[in-house]
Parts: sequence; structure tokens; C-alpha cells
Amino acid sequence: MKELNADTNILNGCNQDKKPLEIYTFVDPLCPECWALEPVMKKLFIEYGSYFRLKYVLSCNLSTLNLSAKNHESIAQLWEKTASRTGMSCDGSLWFENPISSPYIASIAIKAAELQGRRAGNRFLRKIQELIFLKKQNVSNMDVLVECAKSVNLDIEEFINDIHSSSAAKAFQCDLKIASEMEVTEIPSLVFFNENIEDEGLKITGLYPYEVYVQIIYELLGDKPEPAPLPPLERFLKHYGVVASKEIAVVYNMSIAEVEKELKKYILQQKVLKIPGKYGAFWKYNM
Repeated sequence: MKELNADTNILNGCNQDKKPLEIYTFVDPLCPECWALEPVMKKLFIEYGSYFRLKYVLSCNLSTLNLSAKNHESIAQLWEKTASRTGMSCDGSLWFENPISSPYIASIAIKAAELQGRRAGNRFLRKIQELIFLKKQNVSNMDVLVECAKSVNLDIEEFINDIHSSSAAKAFQCDLKIASEMEVTEIPSLVFFNENIEDEGLKITGLYPYEVYVQIIYELLGDKPEPAPLPPLERFLKHYGVVASKEIAVVYNMSIAEVEKELKKYILQQKVLKIPGKYGAFWKYNM
């Protein structure tokens, strides 16, 4: 595999049927760098989602394998540094105030949600990340997971049954096997495949500027298609529900100051609620 180290797109109406590329995105719900990848993935999906199918694969970050109390301080420091560097706010004080006891339960819950459909699993993954990085919730708590499932409109009885079943555990083990077969040892990692099954996948590990991912798509397509137009900002907010200033800034090529100024208008119109974060604001659509 070549390596570079380092859902239906409702917004633009493209479908997930025959597409020339597939992107495997390896993430850990507790990994702050995976959280920091969100702005880039949103923009990539909006502008070029008609050219690829996206599959999230759960993997394990080495920093979350051992969540003993003595490691909480180092994990908290990593979160703070990542948030300060990337602009995607996360608060390391979670590890002192409401520490997560197991990195696996949240992953099993995500696979349980995914048994209700890939789109349901993706919604649940995003909501889990919001609970961890924004609301400092202990997502190894079953009550928290059930409330999360309710918030993304899952069938709760089915979700509870699945989270305790062998199906979700096997699905998670399957993800770990895929990561092993693709030699993914760091996260986040993206592996790009084209239609030619004889071609190797192209793996890119870590966080890169948006343009790097676009260039990879160009190279694999052998073409430079025009990006799809960005949706109106209100439509973007409505579709995603809760977004960070950083996500809006990346998607719409705005500065954080410009985002704050624009969203003040929406506050006055009572279209959004501002959710303060330690390293930047989030915005909840309120209509």
C-alpha cells in the first residue's frame, strides 16, 4: 500500500450509488485529532462527495488503550495541545472531572448504532464526539449512550439489545481486522481506493490541509472536476445540527472572526444558539 505519512450527501443531493472512489476513514471516538479532522471531511464530502463513498472504520489510538488514572494527565495535555493547535475545541479537564473508564464501550455502541444503517452509525459517532469533546460526558456510561441514541432517533430497544449482543462486538473486531490488513497503525488515517481493484490504496496518516486531500482525489480520478457549490450557511447548520466555528471557517473559507460576525445575525434571528467551548465556539441550529 502506498502511503503518505504525516452517507448520502443531502446538502448537494448526490447519491451513494456508483462512484469511482472509496475512502476508508480510520477513527477513534476518543482521539482529538480525529475530531480535528471533521472540518476537512465535511468540506470534502460537500464539494466532492459525488465522486466517493465514505466508510468510517473504528480503530484504537495508542493513547487511549490504557486509561488508568496515572495516564489521565498526559491524555488531558494531548487534548489541550490538539485543541489549541487545530481550533477544534476539546476540554482535557474531562479526564479529572468525569473520566472515561473504557475506550471500548463507546466503540461497541457506535457499531450497535451502525446496525441500524450506516447513516445512523455516522450520526451516532458525531454525537458521541460532541458529548466527549464539547460536553465532557463519560461515554462509558450506559445511560449517556442511551440518551445519545435517543438524540439521533435510533430505535432504543434495538440499540440496547445490539450493544449487549455479539453482533456489535463482532462488527468492532471486523473494523480492527480491516485496520490490521491495511496496516493502519496511526489515526486518523484515510485510505483512498479507485475503481481498479488491482491498484493499491493510497494511505494518508495524520492531519493535512484540505488541498492535499483534494489533490489525491484529482490524482486517483485522473481529472480535476469542479467542486460542487457550497450550500447556503443556514442549510448547512440545519443539516448538521451542531457545528464548530472552525468547521464553518474551513467549509466556507472564512476567518473565525468572519464566522462569529455572520453567526451573530443568526443569534438575533434566534436561528442558532451559541455554545461556548474552551478553544472556540459551537453553534446549534434552533429552528
